[in-house]
Amino acid sequence: MLKKFRNCTLILIFSLIAQIGYVNAGMTGSEEMKASKSDGSAEECFEGFSRAMFKFNHTLDGAIFEPVAKGYRSLPKGIRKGTSNVVGNLRSLLTLSNNVLQGDFREAGNTAGRFVINTTVGIFGIWDPASSLLGLEASGKEDFGQTMGVWGTRSGCYFVLPILGPTTTRDAIGLVGNVFLDPVYQITHT
Repeated sequence: MLKKFRNCTLILIFSLIAQIGYVNAGMTGSEEMKASKSDGSAEECFEGFSRAMFKFNHTLDGAIFEPVAKGYRSLPKGIRKGTSNVVGNLRSLLTLSNNVLQGDFREAGNTAGRFVINTTVGIFGIWDPASSLLGLEASGKEDFGQTMGVWGTRSGCYFVLPILGPTTTRDAIGLVGNVFLDPVYQITHT
């Protein structure tokens, strides 16, 4: 039981780290931004918390993520590209789920076709023959936060999460939804 809990915890931590965009997302001059704010932008509800999390993330970035990134950049370009392609290929399953939930069946078909071709001909997605040979270009990545937006959910408050960086209420809830929609997660946990 303890081993299963530990494995689930490690997978959760790896999943969170794998979804990190850029941790450095703070800004100065928020007074000017508030004055020029458009109607469609998110409200800053937890500014004190966000600033503390930005400082935490910035420190963590310098201590952990920057050295890891430097080590990763020392790998040969082919290995970096292949690794990126495999991760992108696996992530396309989450995009596929959200394409269907958004009712965008054309993009869902494109994503499914790319996944099948890149997984088989491209050997688990190491190469991208779907775009280079067949012209099936990669479209944008979709997640459950975007799906909730398509369904009419407002973005909510803007804040900064530890490790994951900047987000809105809708996208933070969407992270939870991603766990349930991600076919790779479902396959590895059933």
